[in-house]
Amino acid sequence: MPELPEVETIKETLKQKLVNHKIVGISVRYPNLIEYPNSHDFEKEIVGETIHDLSRRGKWILFELDHYYLLSHLRMEGRYLFRRSNDPIQKHEHISFLLENGEELRYKDTRKFGRMHLIAKENLYQQKPLSELGLEPWDKELNAKYLKTKLKTKSIPIKTSLLDQSIITGIGNIYANEILFLGKINPMKSSNQLTLKQLDTIICNTKKVLENAIAQGGTTIRSYESSEGVHGRFQQNLYVHGKQGEFCSICGTEIIKTTVGGRGTYYCPKCQK
Repeated sequence: MPELPEVETIKETLKQKLVNHKIVGISVRYPNLIEYPNSHDFEKEIVGETIHDLSRRGKWILFELDHYYLLSHLRMEGRYLFRRSNDPIQKHEHISFLLENGEELRYKDTRKFGRMHLIAKENLYQQKPLSELGLEPWDKELNAKYLKTKLKTKSIPIKTSLLDQSIITGIGNIYANEILFLGKINPMKSSNQLTLKQLDTIICNTKKVLENAIAQGGTTIRSYESSEGVHGRFQQNLYVHGKQGEFCSICGTEIIKTTVGGRGTYYCPKCQK
């Protein structure tokens, strides 16, 4: 699943080709991808809108239009592809946005888990999904006291809390494993038992890991690609994720894989006691 660094890379890739282009037509072949409004209104309102900018909030890509924001979440395997309007529709290409220059921006999603919202500009942060998101990793309000308050009643593993988008938005499974390894924090440790110092370490390593991943174009894992021919290189810098049976680069102990909150979790039993 694309996480914050991958979404940032995708956003920047799309931005280079989409800004100042008008949407003159649309074809929605799988309406369930449109979460708000209904697909009929979605198609009606988006045609004629010009794309002015692209930004990101958590794992959502935000397309700024004339009167709306188009919000897109890729979930597991969503991808955007550029095609000519007369190119045959390929399997799993569920939505086509026709641009005035004759190109089509096509949304491809093998598992059909992705979701889109078309929200009036004035309501962007007043309604779901953005109204439910927590702080960005670089938000000035993100500090140890903020996390302490959010986690004080949570006895669930800290790994699970890091994946809670209502606390810090943008962290996914891969980077949560890396953040906890760098902080020498066991992923099963109860969230409400962490000290302010440990929480500060989590915040610092969150920024460090995500910034490094963005600089490397994200992490290419399984089906993820930011765009055609663009692959993330951060997988070359992973310490524990996907390293089951390999040895810790810090202490030489064998990396263990377990499950926390239903997610594959990798850690060093010595560094992260």
